[in-house]
Amino acid sequence: MTPPLITLEEHYYSKAIFDSFDNSMKEGIKKWPGAIERLFDAGDLRLEEMDRGQVSLQVISHCAAENPSPDACRAGNDQLATEISKSGESKERFAGFAVLPMIDPEAAAVELERTVKDHGFVGALIDNKVTVGANFYDGYDYHVFWKKAEELGVPVYLHPSWPSDKLLQQTYLGNYPLRSATVIGGAMWGWHSDVGVHVLRLHAAGVFDEFPKLKIILGHFGEMMPYLLQRICDQESIMGKRQRTFRQVWDENIWITTSACWSLDPMRCILANTKIERIMYSIDYPFTTNEHGLKWFTELENSGLLTPQQLEMIAHKNAESLLGVKAPSREQVNGVNGHSSTH
Repeated sequence: MTPPLITLEEHYYSKAIFDSFDNSMKEGIKKWPGAIERLFDAGDLRLEEMDRGQVSLQVISHCAAENPSPDACRAGNDQLATEISKSGESKERFAGFAVLPMIDPEAAAVELERTVKDHGFVGALIDNKVTVGANFYDGYDYHVFWKKAEELGVPVYLHPSWPSDKLLQQTYLGNYPLRSATVIGGAMWGWHSDVGVHVLRLHAAGVFDEFPKLKIILGHFGEMMPYLLQRICDQESIMGKRQRTFRQVWDENIWITTSACWSLDPMRCILANTKIERIMYSIDYPFTTNEHGLKWFTELENSGLLTPQQLEMIAHKNAESLLGVKAPSREQVNGVNGHSSTH
């Protein structure tokens, strides 16, 4: 029987964050069938769709935004915390990742601490880069943020962000429609390679040496990195010596999730080079469905690739260990009359 499932890349919009930006990505989300309704919901609809995918606990995070201000992030996190704390079942079945003003690393550190201590959030999910100022987070000015994440002992989920207009022009536009360029630069390829580059930048800059207990989560089966892991390790000596090798960083600082990658082939690779303790189930709701994820997990159960104990680790135990949460049992979720949300 499928064990309890925890999912970690599950998106939401507060009014504060949704109203804080306006770009082509936002317009695309508006056109995605059913997305807006689901992104604004943190109650009955979300719970019903979790039930259909046998998801026991969902960690809710804001969907991508464009350089949200400290005030917008504070308001958005407060709204999410209010939704989670409403009376009813959601208190047991939801946890929160903070949205942070990464354009201002000191403010991001302050907001991370506030949400963890005041709201009980279990970490943060941040866009892979900002579109003005420092593109990535390997500069010394971001040490204040990484130091705070390490001190708090909570993970930071490094999430893909929409390619900038400059990157789109230079790399992805070609002899095909604009829509093709945005797909190549987005969910088909560009998002994932860009996050992988970011992790290598953090490594090259010595961020993992400076903060050896830092916890980073990568979605989409590790954003391409498992498939080039040996190549990365073979080539890193050319970069100059680090205190800790990338292999150490991969084993000690990185967790990966299965979000929206519904194939067993990548899992075969990952199981060969990634500790089982570092792999976690996720969906990428509402841009794919809980049912789609459950279908894949059932295929994984039947594949013979994992023991029942290993399946439980990926399903919920690794997330419980990393985040300090506890998945409700199937009996707790179902109850006698199904879920009991009062939203």
